Amino acid sequence: MIAKISSGKDTAGLIRYLFDAKKAKDHTDPHLVASWDGFAPDPGRTDDFTATKRLLVADLDLRVKQARRLGRAPERHVWHCSLRTATTDRRLSDEEWADIARRVVAATGIAPQDDPDGCRWVAVRHAPDHIHIAATKVRGDLRPARHWNDYLTADRELAAIEKEYGLLQVVRGDRTAARRSTRAEQEKAHRQGRDKSARERLRTIVRTAVAASTSTEEFIHLLSRTEGVLVEAVYFPSGDARGYKVASEDNLTAGKEPIWYSGSTLAPDLSLPRIRARLEATDSEPANQPSRRFSRSPNPWHQATAATERIPHHLSGHDDGASQAHLAAFGEALDALPLLAPAPIRAQLREAASAFERATRSRIQAEHHHARALRSAIRAMLREPTPGDGTALAMFLDAAILVTIAATRWHQLRHHDQQVTAAQQTLLHLQAAYDQAAAPLTALVRHRPPQPTVDRHVHHIRRAVPAHSEQVLADPAIAALTAALAEAEALGHDPERLLRQAADQRALDDARSPARTLAWRIQRVSARPTPNARARAAQAHSAARPDGTPSTPAHEATTVSLPQPRAHRR
Repeated sequence: MIAKISSGKDTAGLIRYLFDAKKAKDHTDPHLVASWDGFAPDPGRTDDFTATKRLLVADLDLRVKQARRLGRAPERHVWHCSLRTATTDRRLSDEEWADIARRVVAATGIAPQDDPDGCRWVAVRHAPDHIHIAATKVRGDLRPARHWNDYLTADRELAAIEKEYGLLQVVRGDRTAARRSTRAEQEKAHRQGRDKSARERLRTIVRTAVAASTSTEEFIHLLSRTEGVLVEAVYFPSGDARGYKVASEDNLTAGKEPIWYSGSTLAPDLSLPRIRARLEATDSEPANQPSRRFSRSPNPWHQATAATERIPHHLSGHDDGASQAHLAAFGEALDALPLLAPAPIRAQLREAASAFERATRSRIQAEHHHARALRSAIRAMLREPTPGDGTALAMFLDAAILVTIAATRWHQLRHHDQQVTAAQQTLLHLQAAYDQAAAPLTALVRHRPPQPTVDRHVHHIRRAVPAHSEQVLADPAIAALTAALAEAEALGHDPERLLRQAADQRALDDARSPARTLAWRIQRVSARPTPNARARAAQAHSAARPDGTPSTPAHEATTVSLPQPRAHRR
């Protein structure tokens, strides 16, 4: 059940509209179902409609006129709330609507239960699926009604009503969602032949710029060079950016003034202070300077995949601030993927990023420093060429699917209904994108090793992952796994050790295809040089540490030139 609440100045005008059955064709049989005292005159049940309507308006406005003489009446003294059931809900009786109306005015503070000085109100039913509550916001003691946060209090009461009456339980939010496009914005987009409004397009552009930036200066620079976008930044006397606003060039090309949107009106987390907090929590290294512990820069795609694979573990912990940070960083990764992916799957990835945007925010405040590794890897990915064979992208998407499943569970436990729905929608798009990106596995199967080699690797699988061996061997992707093991063995790797390492670094319980998961992991690890005896001893020592933390931390990739969007005419 959905509530819409507004305020106004004209009691007579509202009552006239609610009982109008001529101009409003959807109004049928308007009548009262409840009122403040149960005896209010009902214009819908009398022969003299005009006189009864005047009498009802006078009764409702009585206290307003009294308070006005004392200078206490609020300027917008009319409170209007409409309540509508879903199309799939059963038809409620007048008595049931009356009970619902009493509960709503009590919950919102308009007429608290057992309060003789509550405001005067009536509930009008003029359609089968909804009612309107009209009230005047002056109490019997001539004080203004205390109805702050009435939308939230009404929504909480409606959630209880839905359960008790067996109605459709509406997915409710926590007021952290991005503002929806107005009807005018949607109609304008339709006239222009666009699928999305200017607000939605600008939101996507801004989020992508955040994912690609390492500082607020670079963020504003990227926006200003994006085609079709106008940007204005506001600066402090010190020269630091204080805020920004963006607009689409559509109006400008049509000879009209641009419609500007500040970052906070696009989404709560796109204000400049919130963006700055995220960017300051991103590790960065000087350009062209190699990592101190590695002679060459690690592959940023491998780093991003490794950081993504750790997110389900973080979400299973007790630090909600860290979990929220990892979800926000994962959302940035999805924002960046369409810039890096092959053309055939970009549309699915854009839809995935757009859907998961809602799942990146909640009332929990993110501690962004916890997600530095993934954010840094994202920036490095944007400065590296797209992987030629798509293997790195497929591995990342495989990890992203499990993160989305874990995010759904995390939000479910915290009753974040809108975020759960968003994560579920994201999962569908990611699975579709992964199915297209997983083509390298098909090529791998073509190099199926001889049967004796397959049997030997089956033995390795049973020894290395005994808890999941039957599940892995029954997987249709087992041929790809044995082929990956054969290739790794030819490069000098120990297949059994690789299997253990792959199983330890990636949970198989939730994997859609454990054999495919192991194959991706083994392909990635086997691409590295074969470890020597000293390196293997160090790995064994790290694995034996009580805290289970690796001895070598992940480092970020060297920064090179960022792919720039085309410049607009400004």
